[in-house]
Amino acid sequence: MAKIPEAQNRLFKNVFVCKRCQHKIRADPKKVILGKIKCRKCKSSALRPLKRKSK
Repeated sequence: MAKIPEAQNRLFKNVFVCKRCQHKIRADPKKVILGKIKCRKCKSSALRPLKRKSK
């Protein structure tokens, strides 16, 4: 099955996950690297990119 670029962008582009509470956040990657973005749920600034599931 072919991967649709529009769907891939919608699901994975600019999506980060809090390392502490696993809450998903959509944010600009530059702001995440600078530490300006915090989790809305636990106020942590430790974020990682959302992992893409492999088959």
